[in-house]
Amino acid sequence: MRLAAEKALQGERLPAAGGQALYACEDLELLSSLATRKRRQINGNKVFYNRNFHIEPTNICINHCVFCSYRRQAGEAGSWEYTIDEIREICRSYVGQPVTEVHIVGGVHPARDIYFYASLLYAVKQILPQATIKAFTAVEIDYMAQKAGLSYEKSLLLLKENGLEAMPGGGAEIFDETIRRQICPGKTGSQTWLDIHETAHRLGIRTNATMLFGHIETPAHRVDHLLRLRELQDKTGGFDAFIPLKYKSQHNCLGVAGEVPEAEVLRNFAVCRLLLDNIPHLKAYWPMLGKDVMQRALHFGADDIDGTIDDSTKIYSMAGADEQHPTLTVEELENYITAAGYQPAERNTFYEPILKL
Repeated sequence: MRLAAEKALQGERLPAAGGQALYACEDLELLSSLATRKRRQINGNKVFYNRNFHIEPTNICINHCVFCSYRRQAGEAGSWEYTIDEIREICRSYVGQPVTEVHIVGGVHPARDIYFYASLLYAVKQILPQATIKAFTAVEIDYMAQKAGLSYEKSLLLLKENGLEAMPGGGAEIFDETIRRQICPGKTGSQTWLDIHETAHRLGIRTNATMLFGHIETPAHRVDHLLRLRELQDKTGGFDAFIPLKYKSQHNCLGVAGEVPEAEVLRNFAVCRLLLDNIPHLKAYWPMLGKDVMQRALHFGADDIDGTIDDSTKIYSMAGADEQHPTLTVEELENYITAAGYQPAERNTFYEPILKL
């Protein structure tokens, strides 16, 4: 652990052994200090947020991820599948509001192809031309491409032509295939996930990345996941942000009793910040963490807290998150940031500043 800390203090890149040593460290104060030093080197005193809302077109999904509390079968209680007209109505409710991002993810619907989703993007962009569309996980893209018989490149270009400007990072889970076979059998594999993001980067589509932690993985699996992302970022530079996603144990069949404690959540943030030295932003996603833990994560390397949300996502609320109706105003977001001792910075999807008039 001492060697890993010394390397981190000297700004050296940490190897796998160093990452595992950090995960074994019980000194949270030391981890906080190291991660804060690194985040200040990268982002100074700023903590970023944006004005966003989500569209979740459907929770009907072909996959059977055992950690998922969101998925439903067609016709099952609690399922939905919005039409494009219904999505237009959602977007019209934001006309005239200062939203800068529409975040679109959902289940992998068996009957919907890439042309449906291209039409969906086009409809959103026609109504909210000023908002950036960040849409579709690599898992969704994989199915769209296969169903249409198109390459990933042609699929992404088609979506880009119709309004896709950035991609979220979902579906990564844990890259280790042994773990994937247990928690998300049959789902898009780790190398395919990485290949789709690499293709997006080559086409000028910025993306995020995630890691689902706190289930059956070990620290070694987390380190492997982070280093694969770091390797791709060295190659492409296309990741803007990394989001550690905590496993929530309610309403799914994974069978893990309880959830990792707050100390492990904060430790994980610190290690992620120190290992991912080339991904500029580390996001504390408040609908998943809760507001208090989100604020504490700012002292463990996080420099972004996502956005206003406007009660538009159900992914974590259906898994038992405390934030059942996630909504924060700009004033509330800025208050959490300033109370933690940082400078609020409103951003767009690409972390460019939104200048206040």
